[in-house]
Amino acid sequence: MVLFELDPRTKLILTLLSAALIIMSTRWYGSAITLGLLGLIIVYIRAGRDFGRWLRLVLPMTAFWFALVWWSADYTTAITAGLRLLALTSVFFVFFHTTTPEDLGNALVQSGLPYTWAFVISAALQVVPIFSRKAQHIIDAQRSRGIPLEPGFAALRHYPALLTPLLIQSFQLADDLAEALEARGFGRAGRTFWRDYRLRRRDWLVLATASAVCVGLVVFPWL
Repeated sequence: MVLFELDPRTKLILTLLSAALIIMSTRWYGSAITLGLLGLIIVYIRAGRDFGRWLRLVLPMTAFWFALVWWSADYTTAITAGLRLLALTSVFFVFFHTTTPEDLGNALVQSGLPYTWAFVISAALQVVPIFSRKAQHIIDAQRSRGIPLEPGFAALRHYPALLTPLLIQSFQLADDLAEALEARGFGRAGRTFWRDYRLRRRDWLVLATASAVCVGLVVFPWL
């Protein structure tokens, strides 16, 4: 797929441009059209199932944001704010689904970013999925022991059975990561990469088209 083959820096720039346009949009139908286009992209990259699981986390936050804006402003503004939040988070969903943290970090290093900074960025992007899997494993293990950890106020008294093992595993992970970095000479000069990241002709074409669209939408806001 073409979207997966683009350079990580190209996808990062496209994501930031899209996010800027979504934030600048003041009409509800602008965000609705953007959501429709993002939906087509998600179908194209065959990420519908992952997007559905992601929606289960984002929709409650969107509903809360919609209610808050409606309470403080009006219904039309609330609709615009809710659609804008959904579109904004969907843009980053597409980006992270098509770009691995390793590729993004290595591409930024080859662009001149210090390796330590790039490592912090790539490591931070991997923390959430890693701890999400660990938390799910702990929940399954505790349920097999008869400890209910279903979401809700009734299960709050059982949450230490989740948080304590998760905290211990986080310390173990940090210790293992520090030892691995030290063993591999973290921060040593002259680092090489398995893949050479270059902006090819298609990357420049996509960036030029996206820039032209952004300029057109800013100059002609009625679009």
